[in-house]
Amino acid sequence: MVVIANTAPLTRSWMGLNSSQLLTGFYYNMERQLRFLMLNWRDPQNPASGGAERVSLAYLSALSSKGHDVWWFANAYPDCEQESILNGIHIIRRGGMGTSILAANRWFQSQARFDLVIDQHHGIPWFAPWWTQTQCVSYIHEVLGPIWSSFYRWPLDQIGRIQEQFTHWLYRQTPFWTACKGTEDMLHARGIQSVKRIPYGVYTQALPSLPEKLMSAPLRLAVVSRLAPNKRIDHAIQTLRCLKDRQIDAALKIIGTGDSMPQLKQCVGQLGLNDRVTFAGFLDEKQKDHSLQEAHILLHTSVREGWGLNIIEANAMGTPSAVYPVAGLTESTLDHVTGRVSKKETPESLADAIHSMIKKPERYQQYRIEAWNRAKQFHWDAILPKACDWLESMALKGSPGP
Repeated sequence: MVVIANTAPLTRSWMGLNSSQLLTGFYYNMERQLRFLMLNWRDPQNPASGGAERVSLAYLSALSSKGHDVWWFANAYPDCEQESILNGIHIIRRGGMGTSILAANRWFQSQARFDLVIDQHHGIPWFAPWWTQTQCVSYIHEVLGPIWSSFYRWPLDQIGRIQEQFTHWLYRQTPFWTACKGTEDMLHARGIQSVKRIPYGVYTQALPSLPEKLMSAPLRLAVVSRLAPNKRIDHAIQTLRCLKDRQIDAALKIIGTGDSMPQLKQCVGQLGLNDRVTFAGFLDEKQKDHSLQEAHILLHTSVREGWGLNIIEANAMGTPSAVYPVAGLTESTLDHVTGRVSKKETPESLADAIHSMIKKPERYQQYRIEAWNRAKQFHWDAILPKACDWLESMALKGSPGP
């Protein structure tokens, strides 16, 4: 058995975001308190929240831990509290689809001046530069593009795409912030003048050592995702069917919840894979880490991603990935280095990529090592200080001074 030791383990100081500890630590290094406002359709406590809210929470919690005054305005949802505090962040919930921008405007006018407003784009932004009269940055995870067609039929999907293109042109002089080079390139192509790229981080602590994991039957595949149409989990299920047709003994665990669950279960039944697919539902972080460590390969078949957080989380557990060749995933997975990127966006092509890993187990082990080592670069401890520095600098640009 070969065990590779981690000679420089990263701390997990941001996990749990204990403000009393952080305020006395390395990150409390500011000259003055600044006021930040995030505008996002969902907040972390919304039942429909996902990866966008996870990373947004990390950034805002870091700013709060430095002593800044941090606020998050989001849509209301059934039975929600209108106001709450999470990790020192003041969360305000008002309005809903079609009304929350007006609600945000009304609320904003009664507030003390903010130094920076973070206008988060999810297909439709908040148009904050035109009603806040405050320094703004646009925070975007991915250019939706084809994702519109995952949720809407023609002509609504085309209207969505045209609206998105026009909105980006409208925002062309507003600084943008994203995690993915693919997104950065798309924004520049649409006329955006300034784009700041900061990769996402993860709380998942890389294993202190990399235990042996042989490529033995059954091949254990995993998916970690919100079960939504744009994630194309049915493609992962079809990939399993392709492997079975090639006489490869494999099983798939699907971790996550979402509205597509009934259709996915129907797909499993139609493909005769009931004994090979497990729907694990929601798992806490410890359970998720265990499942990722146990898996041989993480699959990702999304239409497009802002990055692919779960890929780095799997890598930290010594598990490489096999993904579709789409924006975001081709950056979180380095082909032939930390896993495989399929040649086409088809289950057959993804099965080919997985099969190539099975045929060369020594290369699979090398993928594991490279993925594990690379994941250490993306722990929040390495990302948040740089992100906070940039956000503070943007806030100070519009600040009148002390």
